[in-house]
Amino acid sequence: MADPQPVLRIEDLHKNFGALAVTDGITLDVRPNELHAIIGPNGAGKTTLINQISGFLTPQSGRILFNGRDITALPVHARAGLGLARTFQVTSILARFSALENVALAVQAHAGSSFRFFGRASAEPRLNEPAQAALQEVGLGDRAHVPAGALSHGEKRALELAIALAMAPKLLLLDEPMAGTGRQETDRLVALIGRLKGRFAMVLVEHDMTAVFALADRISVMIYGRILASGTPDVVRNDAAVATAYLGDELE
Repeated sequence: MADPQPVLRIEDLHKNFGALAVTDGITLDVRPNELHAIIGPNGAGKTTLINQISGFLTPQSGRILFNGRDITALPVHARAGLGLARTFQVTSILARFSALENVALAVQAHAGSSFRFFGRASAEPRLNEPAQAALQEVGLGDRAHVPAGALSHGEKRALELAIALAMAPKLLLLDEPMAGTGRQETDRLVALIGRLKGRFAMVLVEHDMTAVFALADRISVMIYGRILASGTPDVVRNDAAVATAYLGDELE
């Protein structure tokens, strides 16, 4: 039986900043419903790769295929309309809006509504109900009317996931969702992402190796803009080149 078509396929991607090759011939795929983690040291090019997948940066060469469609030249909003959602390394919520309003705006955007006559998105039942459901799913149901800026750091990360869920993703890009969180908040986020696994494909960029190895179906290791190794967590854990270049004794 043939393998299913990848949700995401990256083919020989190149991106330079001046003379520096930040993405140097990367080829990888993400399978349906899998969580594919991308790890590597600071400066490896992980976020630059995520920015190209999501459309914030354009590669010099290579292709990005999403469900078989070439999206290399598509703008961010067009990719989002196809079902590609993203969270950011630095939280990108509207601090003065309530948690519910933040998610209701995402529901409104996904529905293609105009913002020209925007009032209070969360006051409209057709926006409010799915927004409340997304908040409930990430454990923020009772925090719906709290200003987003007043949430704890971990709650803000969970709110970003609720916003992404409101976009009905087919692929979710998670750029360091555990950054800045304490151990308890990290454990809650790991449990939350674990509950979402299998609903859609995910790409996780993360430095917390405990979280990565608890969540990932496959892991790709980036070093200097290239993929050093890719495989199941056990394969990557036992790869001598990976241990020398990056993991070292982090997992001991």
